[in-house]
Amino acid sequence: MLSVIYSEEFLQHKTGLSHPESPERLIAIVKALSEVPWQSQIRWCLPSPITKRDVLRYIRQVHTPEHIARIGEIASTGTKYLTPDTPVSQRSYEIALLAVNAWLDGVDLVWENQAAAFVLARPPGHHATKDQAMGFCLFSNAAIAANYALTKPGIERVAIVDWDVHHGNGTEDIVWDNPQLIYCSMHQHPCYPGTGASNDRGKHNNVLNLPMAPDSTIDDYRPVFESQLIPFLENFQPDLLIVSAGYDANHQDPLASISLQPPDYGFFTKCLTKITPKIVLGLEGGYHLQALADSVVATLSSLIP
Repeated sequence: MLSVIYSEEFLQHKTGLSHPESPERLIAIVKALSEVPWQSQIRWCLPSPITKRDVLRYIRQVHTPEHIARIGEIASTGTKYLTPDTPVSQRSYEIALLAVNAWLDGVDLVWENQAAAFVLARPPGHHATKDQAMGFCLFSNAAIAANYALTKPGIERVAIVDWDVHHGNGTEDIVWDNPQLIYCSMHQHPCYPGTGASNDRGKHNNVLNLPMAPDSTIDDYRPVFESQLIPFLENFQPDLLIVSAGYDANHQDPLASISLQPPDYGFFTKCLTKITPKIVLGLEGGYHLQALADSVVATLSSLIP
């Protein structure tokens, strides 16, 4: 069974009528997954309540106290903006905590079952640095999950792969000086947020940035994925793999200019399962609703035996 961690509570992070990071993203994905012929192979899981685990303990390992407090304070006042592109509403802080919990649940489920899980949560996280929310992101979900994984017996090395079209500057910021973590990003360059140069390698040579030119297709991605990303992972031999699964590199996506197609994400996923079956995938970007839903279906279908 493939575990999908989801709650309708994630729809309560309100970003405004015209904001691309909308609740409709999750609604489209849930609808698509309810119609696949292999839906009986999906085990839907609610995230653990934030009262069940001291989630702030794990967030504090990654983010400064000032960053955490600022999100809570601003969100509590109603609809406001942390940065010009990152809105929050009254329940956003609570929902962001629940999203982190869902990513931690993903780690638990994958480690217990030795099989992949998909975290269908929002807000996304890979742009959030140690002390700054940005790019629609509040807390650095993937980096928090990776640090959490290192607290579990038997996990010594965690890899994070980020195929979102935008570079995960926040994840890189947090992974940079930790030799037990590696981070690999394939992203459009030039593009927001302007980071992710190929010569940025991390304090322990634990970062691999693979900038891709605008209009790149799978024919451009495939050789880079196979000749650089996969060997980087194989050399590290991770005990657990976390994927920042953004789907805004789709040709139809309005926020970037890469030309991948939904089935291409099935190819990426299949390649990663050859590294390890212990994969936590969590949603990042993707703003064309049909392409997003189709891409998630392609990702998960590649995990069905």
